[in-house]
Amino acid sequence: MKTNAYAATGRRKGSVARVRLLPGTGNITINKRECLDYLKRETLKMIIEQPFDTTDTIGKFDVVATVHGGGLTGQAGAMRLGIARALQIYDEELRSSLKRAGFLTRDARVKERKKYGLAGARKRFQFSKR
Repeated sequence: MKTNAYAATGRRKGSVARVRLLPGTGNITINKRECLDYLKRETLKMIIEQPFDTTDTIGKFDVVATVHGGGLTGQAGAMRLGIARALQIYDEELRSSLKRAGFLTRDARVKERKKYGLAGARKRFQFSKR
């Protein structure tokens, strides 16, 4: 049985989101929970919906996502990238508007590792001459 599902993967910091777009009414399900029930903040929901706003496809797709790793903000960013990639699979002509908005670029920024002899990645211990 063939369904019109468009799948893609998005990553951000330590988060990985596997996203599927299904023809529907605009419902967003994350890890089998409602969007705001999972994310808890309206701003994170806005981040997820940005690719739909840019391409004027609001309400055309239901989003089913499996997300793990990282925090809520990283997971929302990973979902945004996954949704943008899935929309590009749906219609190649949407690529230019998604690319212009920066939604197809994977954000490579990650937490810098702690170095030995330091308190953190860059923070030093307090210096005392005596």
